[in-house]
Amino acid sequence: MRLINVKAFLGRERLIRKGKRADHQAEVLSRFLDDQVIDYAILSHRWTRTWQELDYNEVVGLAKMNKKERNEIRQRDGYRKILQSCQLAQEDGCEWLWVDTCCIDKRSSAELSEAINSMYRWFENSTICYVYLHDVPGDSLFPTVRNNERYYRSNGWPEWFSRAWTLQEMLAPRDVQFFNKDWHPIGDKRMLSSILEYITRVPQHILKEGLSSKRPCVAQIISWAADREASRAEDWAYSLMGLLDVNMPMLYGEGKKAFHRLQLEVIRTSNDQSIFAWGCNERKARTGSILADDPSFFRDCNEMELMNQDEFIESLKERILEAELPSIEDDRLGIFPITNRGIQIWLFLCPRAGSDSVFQAPLPCRSRPSGPPVTIDVALWETNYYRYTGSLHHEGGRLRLRQVFLRYQGTPLCDSTFEIDDSAIVENGFPYPTTWPEETGNMVTLSTTDPLCVKRYFCRREYHFAVGFGQCFGQNWIHVVGKEPDSPLGSSLSYGPMLDRAPEHAQTMRKALRSGAARSQVYILKTPLPRSTWILQTSYVMKSSRICKVKLEVFRDPGVSSLSGEWTDFDGDGTDDPDRDRQDLMIPHYPSKQDICELLVDGVSTKFSYAPSDIKLGDYGHITASEDFCCEGNLFTDIKPHLSRVNIIPRQHKISERGGHQKESGVVRAHHYPDGFSDLNEPLGLSLPSDDDFKSLLVSLSTRLTNRYLITRVIQCRPDPRPSGSGITTRWYNIAKPFVWHRNEGADAVMGREWRGETQGDPTDVIDVDEMEL
Repeated sequence: MRLINVKAFLGRERLIRKGKRADHQAEVLSRFLDDQVIDYAILSHRWTRTWQELDYNEVVGLAKMNKKERNEIRQRDGYRKILQSCQLAQEDGCEWLWVDTCCIDKRSSAELSEAINSMYRWFENSTICYVYLHDVPGDSLFPTVRNNERYYRSNGWPEWFSRAWTLQEMLAPRDVQFFNKDWHPIGDKRMLSSILEYITRVPQHILKEGLSSKRPCVAQIISWAADREASRAEDWAYSLMGLLDVNMPMLYGEGKKAFHRLQLEVIRTSNDQSIFAWGCNERKARTGSILADDPSFFRDCNEMELMNQDEFIESLKERILEAELPSIEDDRLGIFPITNRGIQIWLFLCPRAGSDSVFQAPLPCRSRPSGPPVTIDVALWETNYYRYTGSLHHEGGRLRLRQVFLRYQGTPLCDSTFEIDDSAIVENGFPYPTTWPEETGNMVTLSTTDPLCVKRYFCRREYHFAVGFGQCFGQNWIHVVGKEPDSPLGSSLSYGPMLDRAPEHAQTMRKALRSGAARSQVYILKTPLPRSTWILQTSYVMKSSRICKVKLEVFRDPGVSSLSGEWTDFDGDGTDDPDRDRQDLMIPHYPSKQDICELLVDGVSTKFSYAPSDIKLGDYGHITASEDFCCEGNLFTDIKPHLSRVNIIPRQHKISERGGHQKESGVVRAHHYPDGFSDLNEPLGLSLPSDDDFKSLLVSLSTRLTNRYLITRVIQCRPDPRPSGSGITTRWYNIAKPFVWHRNEGADAVMGREWRGETQGDPTDVIDVDEMEL
């Protein structure tokens, strides 16, 4: 421990003021062992601008500086604070003074780490602590009411009370004296204990007698720091080490992991389960690690207290199976070691209603005196349990004592966005959607703190259903709940049950996504609505790792097909293109009886089917039972009279042979499966565009061309000059069903006769471009 020699510091200042030469050899700072008994004063203050404070080198080398440098330092606020503290220490009979700015050589990481680990003890062992409130005017007493105008940066109180480090500096010393800006005394800790309790939420008996008098639980201690600020995230943890009686190395740069390490150190040395009770009274918490991210998570724990084991068991006795009571051993509830899998602990668990993976777990602590045990939610994900944010409803079912592993390593923390298109529902039969949370629109961003959005739809015939869009442990999920007529189903009423079953919905979605083909990024779920002929079709398209598009549509079910109630995956052509969206995604089709070849299209390997005669880009039609394509029309022919309004131009591509080999100039060899080949003379690739005009065209045709297929890419070749031949021919092609044309086979859209009194358009009708929304 390094201390300022009060006599030497004041003596040097007197010589400088008199214009005399200061003694260069005078030792202003001296080192002492921590176990040496020394009377010293200590300064607690709010650092102002860093350049105004003095560091170790400036205090030691002041006498050796030239006059200009020396005077510049002596004019700083930091120097005046040290000088004034030395004068107060001398008056109080203390020969030594500790000030954090200059008594630590911060160039040494080892010394800095030692100082931070020892800080609480140094304040605790001090004879007197001077608290300098730089923002309390010199003509003012200690503030007793909140003043948001004067202290607008610090919640209405002097800034010293808003800082993380000053909490231990207030609690550790026995004698704490407060001073205003002009160093006038304005009270001490014992005298001001009532207003200090109001400002800091620290109980008066702790302020007067210290932590050792009646030590609070861990959660309550941390709660005192909930609203305090720190310059660096790591300081939220380091400033609490002394209060929690733990030590650990400093690792600046680790961010919030420092607070995680702090909690693990507490768990290693204590059996205080209140450390798991953070966020128990808050509507908003978060799902993931059993450890809190920072002290603010403990904000509601300021009255928390521990319960002894007998009291805890007695409070739960009616909910515990009588056969389990004899098996509850004393050491089971008090031991929870940290393993590489998680924190191994025995907990009483009660499953949430209707859920197999979310449980309520009471802890041996209470949030207020004489209250019931605190209850937290935990969720089973894969083989471990995580902290979870369930509904506000509290279960009262049976408790079972189980050994679990609480995961302290975090889950992936990334927001995900659902872009929801429900226009087909809203415009055609279900025009009254409601949403919970209410401020949510059709662009829904979810996170660990906002994990769910529920949208409810109903029509004039009172068929209604709710769709939940959620994120759980990094997995997006969608779940549909249909209700019979006249049964209650509000978006807010559906929110809690969906939230309590979110891990199961996420597992279902995860299983479907994993079982899909390697390239599958298009998934469809068909859900029958109870006691009706309606089917809700939910289409889910991954646009990127964090953005998905969802299309909701309703169809009548004539009973032709059976519904599995599970997600079906589709191989969507172009889903890996970030510029593609649901409106121009294609579901490719490869006729089984036709030859297949693989060529490079602009350097990208692509499969093609052998083209029947007279096939053209933009042809649309149906696939016969014998796997033949039956053309019903062509997009470019149909829009030809409207080219002035509709600008749809095919894209051109370079075609080359796999491996880069080329037989001769202008000739590309296409290898058929399994062992044939053909030569393509000057091949040119053509494909449909993906611009807004083309997307609008596909959408406009989605009703009359339901479940039709479209020729999306062709390879045209010039005739071979050696044999006789003329004209450009199409040799290879791709066929796909536009995703917006895909419907449940045999089902009619809601826009059918029953709703609007209209008949469906014949898919072979001529396209009316005037109806297109371009």
